[in-house]
Amino acid sequence: MKTAFWGRLAALPLCLGASLLLTSCDSTPRERQEAVRQEMSKLDTAARNSGRTLKRVGRQVARFDSANHARRAVPLDVRKQKTVDQELLGSYATQVSSLTPATIAGAYGQLLRATRARRANWQARDWDYAQATYQRLNAQLARIRLDLPARDELRIRAWQTEFTGLRASRMAKDFKAVTKK
Repeated sequence: MKTAFWGRLAALPLCLGASLLLTSCDSTPRERQEAVRQEMSKLDTAARNSGRTLKRVGRQVARFDSANHARRAVPLDVRKQKTVDQELLGSYATQVSSLTPATIAGAYGQLLRATRARRANWQARDWDYAQATYQRLNAQLARIRLDLPARDELRIRAWQTEFTGLRASRMAKDFKAVTKK
C-alpha cells in the first residue's frame, strides 16, 4: 500500500510537466506566425530608424571633419603665433629653442596655467595656435630629454597629458554640438 502511494507521488511531477507542455501548445501555427510577423515589423522599424540616424550623424561627422581639414589647411599667421606664444609662455616665449633641462619644466607649467585660464574662450583656431606652441615645446624637450632629471620629466609628462586632455575635451564638445542637431 505504501509503495502504491509513493509510486503515484513520484509520477505526479511527470503528469504536471506534460500538462504544462500541452497547455503551452494551445496556439495555432497561424497565431504564432502572426506574433512573429508583428515582432519582425517592430525590428524592421527599429533598424530603419537606426539607419536614418546613422546616415544623418555620418553626414554631420563628414562635414565636421571636412571643416577641420579646411581650417588646418590654412597656415597659421606668424605674427599671431608670436602673440599666442607670448600669451601662453610669458617670458619663455622668445627662448623656446634655447630652453635647458633646468628651465623647460617652467615653460610647460606656464603653458598649462595659461591654457587653463584661457581655454573657455578659445575657438578651434585658437587651439591650433596653442597646439603649435605645444609642439615647439615638445620638439625642444626631445632635444634635451636625455639630460632632464626624472622628477621634471614626470611633471612634464603629466602636463602634456593634461594639455592633450583639455584639447580633446574641446574637440569632443565641438563634435557633440555638431552631431546633436
